[in-house]
Amino acid sequence: MDLVNKLVAQGQFRVLKVPLGFIKALQWFFAIFAFSTCGSYSGMFRMAVECKNRTESDLSIEVEFEYPFRLHQVYFDAPTCRGDYKERLFLVGDYSSSAEFFVTIGVFGFLYSTAALSIYVFFYEKYKENNKGPLIDLGVTAVFSFMWLVSSAAWAKGLSDVKTATDPDEVITLISACEVEGNSCREVHDPVMSGLNTSVAFGFINLILWVGNLWFVFKETGIIAPFMRAAPPQEKAAAAPEAYEQDPYAGNQGGYQPEYSQQGYNQEAEFGQGYTQQGAPTSFSNQM
Repeated sequence: MDLVNKLVAQGQFRVLKVPLGFIKALQWFFAIFAFSTCGSYSGMFRMAVECKNRTESDLSIEVEFEYPFRLHQVYFDAPTCRGDYKERLFLVGDYSSSAEFFVTIGVFGFLYSTAALSIYVFFYEKYKENNKGPLIDLGVTAVFSFMWLVSSAAWAKGLSDVKTATDPDEVITLISACEVEGNSCREVHDPVMSGLNTSVAFGFINLILWVGNLWFVFKETGIIAPFMRAAPPQEKAAAAPEAYEQDPYAGNQGGYQPEYSQQGYNQEAEFGQGYTQQGAPTSFSNQM
């Protein structure tokens, strides 16, 4: 208990509030639903064979099937309407490969999400060290994104085939007594496939989550950081003096004042020179 308390105290649970950790928690959650809804499924359908001779009829033929859907191993006994003799019939198809592949990807996705969340919470500094952790995380996330795409598509096709193979109307065609005139065959109960439909939906939800998480893991690698640098502050500071020097009012006033002073000084000098050349007395003693 002390070890658990120590780990909780050292953990950085705030990483679960950011997209990197929050999406990983969603992946962990939806992976459980994906493989559990498929791997724990078992279904049943019921048919009725009514012979011309009512005593030979069987109005409740139950056929049970389950994961991993090796339907060619599922059998049932149907009346032949020729005495008490019954024939043993098998369903058609083996869809275990797509179902087991889907469940395997779900289990491994759950395990990896658990390990990644533990590293995010307790060893985040080591995760960021030397950039190796984010790069490995990016590669594994890309692989799982592709695997979720392939497994979900394969299982969606496999589920469609399972529905066809377990449709009572299709299975009735295997019973030879149903082809004899005077006998009648009908379905009594269809298999419930809502759990399997949900598993396919969870598979594609996982695909969206893993593909979406690629961007946030990619940001942790720092590869994009050099392309997101802001402009140096020196350039912004150098722009202010240029704007001040180009002020049109300051330029006009500065050029006008020196011209005015120089013009007045030249007129004064010309006036003094002309007065002296006309013989004006330069002092009071000369006039006397």
